[in-house]
Amino acid sequence: MVKDYFKLVTFSHTIFALPFAFLGYFLAVSQPSIPFQWQTLVLVVLCMIFARNAAMAFNRYIDRDIDGKNPRTAVREIPAGKIDEKSALGFVILNCVAFVVTTFFINQLCFFLSPIALLIVLGYSATKRFTFLCHFVLGLGLSLAPLGAYLAAGGGFDTVPMLYSVAVLLWVSGFDIIYALQDESFDKSLNLNSVPVKLGSVNSLKLSSFLHLICGLVILVASYVLGETYPAFGWMRWLAAVFFIGMLIYQHTLVTPTDLSKVDRAFFTTNGVASVVFGALMIGDLYL
Repeated sequence: MVKDYFKLVTFSHTIFALPFAFLGYFLAVSQPSIPFQWQTLVLVVLCMIFARNAAMAFNRYIDRDIDGKNPRTAVREIPAGKIDEKSALGFVILNCVAFVVTTFFINQLCFFLSPIALLIVLGYSATKRFTFLCHFVLGLGLSLAPLGAYLAAGGGFDTVPMLYSVAVLLWVSGFDIIYALQDESFDKSLNLNSVPVKLGSVNSLKLSSFLHLICGLVILVASYVLGETYPAFGWMRWLAAVFFIGMLIYQHTLVTPTDLSKVDRAFFTTNGVASVVFGALMIGDLYL
């Protein structure tokens, strides 16, 4: 049963945003006025887990009928009968409550902002029913990670964490467009919205490339500003930026409009490695 819930929320995909949450936290505590606190770091990780569990489980719940009609997704836990609808909805509610309660123990600002965060991450699931911009709503949800962790540590709405949030928004939106190419025909048949449905596969890949180009530029700008405002960071931030941008370029060599066989590698493996290595190099820069 527990294994089914891990699959329901595709827990392994937490790897995308979690390193950026760590980065946001360590950015804040690199300042002399903000002390490192294990309790806060643990609470940040719990918030990431609870918010993502709620978002993914709600997505599976609200899309259960759609998933059942799509051969690619019919094996998912709800349409396959491994988890019933009421249990899935209960799991969503439980994680939403846990998220809000956890923010209460972080600080007042995070607690007051928690309903807005939930509205964004849960609201994504409904967007493909009325707008092709759904990918950007998903990106917005994950972009809360670095800024949210920065605020949790006691920082404010500062330039660098906001730049990394913008980078995450562009990055996630771009690779989600690639992932959505798999369902272009199916989405059209049910009048669902996505960039591939709106623009077609060729123009969708061009848009994804453009978003990742801007993402790379934002990462470089953030690296420059980081050196000006956070003296604890050194040369490794540039290595992290170059590696991340390299992985963005690499994933676009894996997928073409006529060959989607490597979408999973482009979507999960490449972006997972990019996020983890980038986060490790950035945090390592502080202590090495």
